[in-house]
Amino acid sequence: MSWFKNLFRKSRAAEAAAAPAVSAPAAESAPGPRHAAVDGVPLRIAVVTGSTRPGRVNNQVAEWVLAQLAARTDARFELVDINSFDLPLLDEPYPAAYQNYQNEHTKALAARISEFDGYIFVTNEYNHSAGPALINALSFLNAEFNNKAAGIVSYGSMGGARAAEHLRGALSELQIAHVRNQVMFNLFTDFENFSEFKPTAQNAGTLAPMVDQLVPWTKGFAAVRSELALTSA
Repeated sequence: MSWFKNLFRKSRAAEAAAAPAVSAPAAESAPGPRHAAVDGVPLRIAVVTGSTRPGRVNNQVAEWVLAQLAARTDARFELVDINSFDLPLLDEPYPAAYQNYQNEHTKALAARISEFDGYIFVTNEYNHSAGPALINALSFLNAEFNNKAAGIVSYGSMGGARAAEHLRGALSELQIAHVRNQVMFNLFTDFENFSEFKPTAQNAGTLAPMVDQLVPWTKGFAAVRSELALTSA
């Protein structure tokens, strides 16, 4: 990852060189909250739900994640609920890489996903794999995810560990860089009656370290996309 570190250092150095000088009186005033930005545009990270089942608990986990991140100023976090797009089983006649979308639900999903620099995927474990609704949603798109970063929040009888491992394979194929740290919730200890999300302090405490990794990766890949756009222009 030395290339990535060097690129990130270059990005930081370029920002520092371009920043205007600050006078002493202005430096003494307390700055207000600011979100980390690339080229003046704040980083945006989507918290993406991974289930559409009636009675799902997935949205409880996703909304909890969003609430925990509300006070952070290093990125803007927003909820993207795949249930709101009413996606059928993949029904596009062309491969997603062509971006030749024929259906309005695909176009709406593509437009929404394109808005973000990074993602936090909330996945359940189903049959030792990631939830089928999330895998189906990912299958509709391709370029909209390329050269972006992601973190994973999983849950299941084994903390969703197997779901996360399978999801990592799909994310890699979509050219999404997934951070090592992840959050895992257990159905037996983090859910009351398997239906009400009440995370233990220990497992809840793993969210911040994951996001601490995700934000700089998200910023770094924003610089990667900018450089690729310049070379392809």
